[in-house]
Amino acid sequence: MKKYAFPPISNQKATILILGTMPSVQSLELMQYYGNTRNVFWKLLFTIFNTTFSSDYEKKKAFLLHNNIALWDVLEACVRNGSLDSAIEQEVPNDFDSFLKAHPNIKHIYFNGQKAAAYFKQYAKIGNSYYLTTLPSTSPANAAKSFEMKLKEWTIIKQL
Repeated sequence: MKKYAFPPISNQKATILILGTMPSVQSLELMQYYGNTRNVFWKLLFTIFNTTFSSDYEKKKAFLLHNNIALWDVLEACVRNGSLDSAIEQEVPNDFDSFLKAHPNIKHIYFNGQKAAAYFKQYAKIGNSYYLTTLPSTSPANAAKSFEMKLKEWTIIKQL
């Protein structure tokens, strides 16, 4: 079944872009980025920025914008059974050329996992104007790394 990603969460102040691959089944059902409560994405970011966690999606989006973070997925659409990136087929990338031109303050692009980085490098032709960093996936499927291990690597987004 063909699945479609969400529009980006962004504003003109964004200096960082975080890219996932494609929303999970639970995220699509909830119409929320990282809607699976076992995905530690939101918990990581709130911890890194020393902010009290909120489960309210509108507050999560406001938190991103307040911290000049844009959030999107590498893929606009794909065919996938379930939520695993390894099951993605017939992928269609998002239009990064247009997005990045419309957000000139973005200089750092972080990938939430190896697959997001691989698809981006396959499809996006952006030159050398950006710093690209691959971070460990926040997905519950990435159980090899503990929350603390992920947190240590993800902290880089606040250091820049």
